[in-house]
Amino acid sequence: MLKIRLMGTKNDIKWFEKILQRQPKVAVTEVSELYRNKGTNRYYRAYVEVQKANTKQKTD
Repeated sequence: MLKIRLMGTKNDIKWFEKILQRQPKVAVTEVSELYRNKGTNRYYRAYVEVQKANTKQKTD
């Protein structure tokens, strides 16, 4: 499992969360709420937990 901190604008963070969730080799297990970075009203941070997805598929 990996814990990743995303930092950027609200739109940037949401955009990257969608990219992570579309990856077949990555399973997103948790996404935190957005937190404001101190000293700025523009930038936020969010925390994402990911792990390897079970990509093995049986073929008949």
